[in-house]
Amino acid sequence: MLAQIGLGLVCGGYATGAALGWGSRQLAVCMGDFGLSAAALAAAVSCLLYARGHHRSFRPAWLLFAFSSFMAATGNAVWGWYEVVLRQEVPSPSVADVCFLLFAPPAIVGLLVLAKKPVTRAGWVCLGLDAWLIGGSLLTLSWSLALAHTAYVSGESVARAALSLAYPLLDIVLVSMVLALHFRRSHVNRSAINTAIAALALTVLCDALFTSPLLREHYSSGQLLDAGWFAGSLLLAYAPWGVRRPADGGHVAVRARHPHSRPLAGSLAALTPYLAAAVCTLSILYNVVEGRSVDRVVVLTGCTVVLALVVRQGIMLLDNIALTHELAQKENHFRSLVQGSSDVIMIAAPSGILRYVSPAAAGVYGREAEELVGSELASLIHPEDLGAVVHEVRRFLAASPSEEPTTRIECRFRSGRGDWLNVESTVNRHQGGLIFNSRDVTERVRLQAQLRHNAEHDPLTDLPNRALFTERVRGALSGRRSSDPGTAVLFIDLDGFKAVNDRLGHQAGDELLVQAARRLQDSVRSGDTAARLGGDEFAALILGDGTRDRAERECRVHEIADRLRLRLSQPYRLDSGNEVRVAASIGVAFAEPGIGAGDLLRNADLAMYRAKAGGKDRVELYAPQMQAEVVRRTELAARLRTALHDGEFALLHQPVVDLATGRITAVAAQARWRSAQGILFTPAEFLRAADDGERTAELGRWLLEEAVEQAAERAGIGHRTPVTVRLSARRLLDRSLPLGSVESLLTRHGLPSGSLIIELADSDPRDPRVTFDELEQRLAALRRLGVRIALDGFGSGHAAINALRRLPVDILKLDRGLVEGIVESARLRKITSGLLRIAGDLGMQSVADGVDMPEQVLALRSMGCTHGQGMAFAGPLDEYRLRRALVRDEYPLPGAMAVSAGTASVPNRTSLRSNSETPVPPT
Repeated sequence: MLAQIGLGLVCGGYATGAALGWGSRQLAVCMGDFGLSAAALAAAVSCLLYARGHHRSFRPAWLLFAFSSFMAATGNAVWGWYEVVLRQEVPSPSVADVCFLLFAPPAIVGLLVLAKKPVTRAGWVCLGLDAWLIGGSLLTLSWSLALAHTAYVSGESVARAALSLAYPLLDIVLVSMVLALHFRRSHVNRSAINTAIAALALTVLCDALFTSPLLREHYSSGQLLDAGWFAGSLLLAYAPWGVRRPADGGHVAVRARHPHSRPLAGSLAALTPYLAAAVCTLSILYNVVEGRSVDRVVVLTGCTVVLALVVRQGIMLLDNIALTHELAQKENHFRSLVQGSSDVIMIAAPSGILRYVSPAAAGVYGREAEELVGSELASLIHPEDLGAVVHEVRRFLAASPSEEPTTRIECRFRSGRGDWLNVESTVNRHQGGLIFNSRDVTERVRLQAQLRHNAEHDPLTDLPNRALFTERVRGALSGRRSSDPGTAVLFIDLDGFKAVNDRLGHQAGDELLVQAARRLQDSVRSGDTAARLGGDEFAALILGDGTRDRAERECRVHEIADRLRLRLSQPYRLDSGNEVRVAASIGVAFAEPGIGAGDLLRNADLAMYRAKAGGKDRVELYAPQMQAEVVRRTELAARLRTALHDGEFALLHQPVVDLATGRITAVAAQARWRSAQGILFTPAEFLRAADDGERTAELGRWLLEEAVEQAAERAGIGHRTPVTVRLSARRLLDRSLPLGSVESLLTRHGLPSGSLIIELADSDPRDPRVTFDELEQRLAALRRLGVRIALDGFGSGHAAINALRRLPVDILKLDRGLVEGIVESARLRKITSGLLRIAGDLGMQSVADGVDMPEQVLALRSMGCTHGQGMAFAGPLDEYRLRRALVRDEYPLPGAMAVSAGTASVPNRTSLRSNSETPVPPT
C-alpha cells in the first residue's frame, strides 16, 4: 500500500509540474527529456533485477521488457542531449527515433512469452488471426483518420514519411497484441502481468496521441503528454515488485469467490475478433458517408480482415464440431458410470430440492429415481439426524473451497421399504447447491455396533465386562451423581465354583456362570449395572438415591447385597440333570467424595476377600483398616521374597513321642521366620501373607534340604531319630521336587534309610490335570528310596479316606480337630476310636497331632493311639535344645511312673506347658 501511494504521488507530482509548465522552459525541457529517460531506466533496471531472481519460465519476458525500457530511456536521453545540452532542434530522423522504434518489438515479443500458449496448431493460427483482426481494424481506422494524410503529404522525404508511419504502425501492432493477449495471459503472478500490460497500454496510448498530426505540431518537451509516458515507465518498474505472488490456493479461492468472472472474461475474449471486424467496417462506412474515396489500403486491409474472420470462423466451426463429438462421448461415458455405479448420486438445489438422482437409488433405497426427484432432501433424513446434517452442511458451505473441497455426512435415510438405512455421503459443491455421492453402510454400522458390543461385554454371559463396568463406574462418579454418596460397588465371588468346574467339567461350569449372570441381572434395578469381571467374579454398580444418612444407605445396599447372596446361593439345575450349589461372598464399597473409579473397585475387591476370609457366603462392607492390612501383607510378602536369601528362616523340630514309653521316635521339622522385630511367624501366617506359589515351593525345597542336612549331622553323633518333613500333594505333583533330587539329597548327606518321613499334608491333588494314579506312583518311588509316608489330616474328610484306599501309607496322623475335642465330646471319642482301630487293623502307626493336655494323652493311649505330638510333651525346639531332649530320649507320661532320665516328672498341666516353644537363639 505504501509503494502504491508513493507511486501515485510521484506520478501526480510529475503531471502537476507538466500541467503548470514546470516554472521555466529550461526545466520543462529537462524534465520532459531526462525525466522520461530516468523513469524508463528505472523500469529497465527493475525488470532486469526481477528477471534474475524470479520466474525462470517468464524470465525472457521481463528481460525483453527491460531491453524495451532501456531503448526508451536511451531515446529520451538522446532527445535531451539535442534539446538541453546542444540546444538545437532534434533532427528527423535521428538516433532517438531508432531507439524509440526499437521499444515496441521487444515489448511485443515479451507479451507473447507471457501469453498462455495454445496447445494445438489451430490455436496458434487463431491467435495470429485474432492479432491481425485487431491490428487490421486499428490500421483501417487509423489510416482513414490520419495515416493516409501523412503518407500522401507532398514534399516530405521517403525517410520522414516512413518514420511517420512506423510509429503508429508499431503502436497498432503493440495494441493488437495487448488486446489479443489480455484474455490469454498466464495465471502465474497475474497481478504483475496485468500491471505490465497496463503500463504498455498507457505508453501506446501516449504514442498514439503523439502521432496524431494535430497534437504533434504543437508538442514540446515537458508538456502534459510526457506525464503519461512517465507514469507508464514507473508503472512498468512497479509491476514485478508491487504485488506479491499469491499461492495457488489463493487463485483457487479467488476464482471460487467470483464464479461468474470466468464466463464474462471468456465472452469478451470470444467477441474481440468480431468487434475488431466491426471497427474495420465502421471505418470504411465512415469514408463512404463523408463522401471520400475509399483508399486502396483500406480496401485491401478490410478484405484481409474479412478473409481472416472467415478463416477463423471455419476453424472455430471445426473445433466446435470436434468438441461437440468429444462432449457427447464424455457424456455417454459419464452416464454409463453413473448408471452402473452402486453409489447413489444426487444433486440438490440451494433450496434443498433434489434435481437429479441416479438410477442406483432403486437398488440402494428401494425407491425409483423419478420418485425422489423434486422431493426435499430433509424429508428423507431421520428426524434425529436432521439437525446434525443441517449444521454440517452450513458449516461446509461457509468454509473455503480451497481448504475443504469436500465433506462427509453419515445419517439415516428412509427407504422405500419403510425402514431406515445408514447412509454415508461424500458432499461436493455444485453451482450453489450440493452433490451427494451416497452409499448404503447399514451392514458396516451394524458390524461396528456388534464389534463394539463384543469388546465391551462378556462373550459367555453377555454382561458388561471389566472395561465397560469400569467406564460406567467412572461415569457415575463424574456425572450428575458424583455428589451422591449412596452409589456403591459390589464385588461378588462364587464360593465352590472351582469344585463344580473340576468335578463336572468346564461346560457345567459355564452353564452355572450363565445362570448366575441371569440371576444377577434380574436382581439389580433397571438403572444399575451387573457385570462379569472374569472367572467366577461378578460385580454390580448400585446407583444412589440421594440418601444422605450413612446408616440408612448402608442398610439399603446391604439388603440388596444380601438378597443377591441368597439368590445366587440357591441350587442350580444344569442341563446334565445335576443340581449343584455354590455360595456367594460379596464385598461392598461406597463412593466417598473425591474417590476415583480404580480406588472404589479396589475397595470393593478388598471387602470381598475379607468376606471370603471370614467364612464365605457372607456380605462384608469395606472399612479403611482393610487397606492397612493389605499394605501390611504386601510389605510382609515383599520381605518374604528375600527372607530365605538373607538367612531369616530358622528350622525348629517338635518331638514325636511314643505314648506307651514316652520315648522320642521322630522329630517333625517346622520352619519359622524371624522378622526384623524378632517376631516368629509360623508357616500358616507368612505363607498366607505371601500368597505366592513360587515362594512356597522355594520354602519347601529349603525345608527339605535343611531338615535332611541337620538329621544327617545328628545321625553322625549317634542320634538316628527320623525326621518328618511336611509337604503338600500339589508340591509333589507339580514336579517342583523331582525324585532324583530327593535321592541325591539323601546320598549327598548320607542319611540312613528310614530316617526321612514325608508327611503328606494334602492327600487330594485338587488339580483336574493330575490323578491319584500319578500321586501313587510318586509315593511308591519315594518308598523305594527308603522314605516312609505319613498321611496328615486323617479323619478330616472323604479325601483322607480315599487316599488311605489308594496311596502307599505307613503312618496315619490324626487331624488336630479330632484331638482338640476328644476329652469333651463323646462323639469325637467314638469317631477317633474307630479311626485308630482302622489304623491298627492296617498295621500302621498312628500319630495324634496337637496333643496339648495330659487328659488327651490318657484318652488317646486308651484308644490305641501309638504316638503323639504336641505341647503336652514339647513345643518346637531349636537344635541345641533338641539335642538335649534326644539325649534324655523320653518324656514323662501322665498316669504312669516317670522314667528316670535326668529330669523330674511333670505332674500337672502347668508343668507340661513349661517346656513350650522356645525362642530362637540369635544368629
